[in-house]
Amino acid sequence: MDEISPSAQGTSVPSSSPWSQRLHAFLFSPVHIAWLVIFRIAFGGIMLWEVWRYFAMDRIRRYYIEPHFHFTYYGFEWVKPWEGDGMYHHFYALGALSICILFGLYYRLATTLFFLGFTYVFLLDQTQHLNHFYLVSLISFLLIFVPAHRAFSLDAWRMPKLHTTTVPGWSLWLLRAQIGLVYFFGGIAKMGPDWLAGEPMRSWLAARMDFPVIGPYFQDERVVAGFVYGGLLLDLLVVPALLWKRTRIWAFLAAVAFHLLNARLFSIGIFPWFMLCATLIFFPADLPRRIWQSVLGKKSPASSPLLSMTTSPWTRSQHVTAVLLAAYFLVQILMPLRHWLYPGNVDWTEEGHRFSWHMKLRSKDAQATFLVTDLRNGHITEVYPGEYLTERQCGKMANRPDMILQFAHYLAEQLKRQDYEKVEVRAHIMASLNGRKPQLLVDPTVDLSREPRNLAPARWIMPLTEPLKRQPSMAILPHDTETKD
Repeated sequence: MDEISPSAQGTSVPSSSPWSQRLHAFLFSPVHIAWLVIFRIAFGGIMLWEVWRYFAMDRIRRYYIEPHFHFTYYGFEWVKPWEGDGMYHHFYALGALSICILFGLYYRLATTLFFLGFTYVFLLDQTQHLNHFYLVSLISFLLIFVPAHRAFSLDAWRMPKLHTTTVPGWSLWLLRAQIGLVYFFGGIAKMGPDWLAGEPMRSWLAARMDFPVIGPYFQDERVVAGFVYGGLLLDLLVVPALLWKRTRIWAFLAAVAFHLLNARLFSIGIFPWFMLCATLIFFPADLPRRIWQSVLGKKSPASSPLLSMTTSPWTRSQHVTAVLLAAYFLVQILMPLRHWLYPGNVDWTEEGHRFSWHMKLRSKDAQATFLVTDLRNGHITEVYPGEYLTERQCGKMANRPDMILQFAHYLAEQLKRQDYEKVEVRAHIMASLNGRKPQLLVDPTVDLSREPRNLAPARWIMPLTEPLKRQPSMAILPHDTETKD
């Protein structure tokens, strides 16, 4: 927050309230572009790495070509994978666009196409849902409007008039606020009773006893409490601490330790590295410039002119910018809260769980069998999901009610194509949440093929009744990672 210090230079804005003047200064005072450039380079590099990982691990074939059925998001049923080798070509294009973003070449076009292309992949199958993929989609959308290419880029080299050392303050705070919301709502989600009781972290740590040096201590309740409450406090406090000069370096070191430990303990892909890079943007905007000048042996002025507050009156375009920013963040604040509109435990029902920054808070195991009744003769047939789905899809679907409903609809359609005129599809699914005793997840008497798919609370989801039991000896690997392919 140093770049918009209230003590900075400037005069009062005519016909404007102090609050309006402060908001104008906050959003439109010039700040140094350095962190935006660094963020652009880091984002492009990490996305290029992620595309390479998809090729190297054969995920394109296994996730998007091999499955006969994909679990679409509600309202996006029309999004389908490319046919033939189309998905490979799509990822080649994403890799090329990542390079363009990294080097700032045709930046506006590259960020727009990357956002559309990556979001398309994200929407193809709920089985591949990861919180950091949702975050990448949001960040790539925001980068379309953030002028991160106006310095240290091929665009600035091709078009010298484009080059600048400053950008409006909103462009930096836009990214800061988005990253801040991820941390904040991640902390709010950790205030649930299961997490505060130590689950599923206790079980996850029990499965990591072979971790170097500290692994043997993972069954110590004090260590479990340290992970549980340390993660909670870091998520809630790291952003305010990064914005306060006195605590900034300590907050950054805590974030580094947190993300490096997560990267080593759990297989969560690019997320720790992405968040480490993103955490840097909370340092003063001109810090990279001052560091570079120090390396070159140049003196950096104590009070940079970049810190001056704007004194210009509001323009029409600035009003529009402020309204659009407010609308965007209103959506980002309301989305994680929508699960309160649904009854029951969100980790059990999954209603309102996605897009809410509920990250690594639950461990669910389930066994699913579907019972198909031929209404012509009353014959009942057991159907195992593995006959239609990949192993990964089976594991994800079995404990997510919305995906269970999708599969029931798909199963009914497939059977009708096999001359079954009228069928009923029921599911018998025993699920365990965070080490609880297994219980029914959905009502086994309901014909799911006739249940509509919508955003209303699902009456056929059974309420969670089993109490949480502390089971320190049970070792459970986290499911929402990239290891379970």
